Amino acid sequence: MSILRRGRGLLAAIRPASTSASVQTSQLVEVDTNENEIVNPEFSNRNPRNLERLALAVKDRGWGTVWPTRQYWHRLRLERSGHHVNATIEHCSGNVVLTASTQEWAVKKHLYSTKDAMACENIGRVLAQRCLEAGIHFMVFREVPWTFRSESVQRFRNAMIEGGILLTEPRRIYE
Repeated sequence: MSILRRGRGLLAAIRPASTSASVQTSQLVEVDTNENEIVNPEFSNRNPRNLERLALAVKDRGWGTVWPTRQYWHRLRLERSGHHVNATIEHCSGNVVLTASTQEWAVKKHLYSTKDAMACENIGRVLAQRCLEAGIHFMVFREVPWTFRSESVQRFRNAMIEGGILLTEPRRIYE
């Protein structure tokens, strides 16, 4: 409804709509539901991690004397410095896939200290959530034996496991 001004008074102008309704019936079209089940014979999967998820991708074995071993698709690394804790997921190509750190403000503001065992545990929780969101469920976690026994590394490892991450990778299928 619009308002018109005429002289000294206001008039409401109403635009009437058409009162006749035209109803037309359309012909029913038969839909063949079998067309939905046809699969393209020339399918190409463009997911670069598909072979890793199927456990068919090649794992680089490296030399037998190299430590840590290079036989993984994703490797979990925990680095503790004097001030911060950093955790990264590294792909076998050398690229860093995911990272979590106490240097991030969103993590740092909830911590009392950025270098203690609770910081390691919280970094494990955050990284586990990010891994699940990225679709990474399996990875290798190998620490030096004398650092693996420390409380902070154990809390980090337990937080990753409780977050739903398996710290072993499936065996490669050789077919």
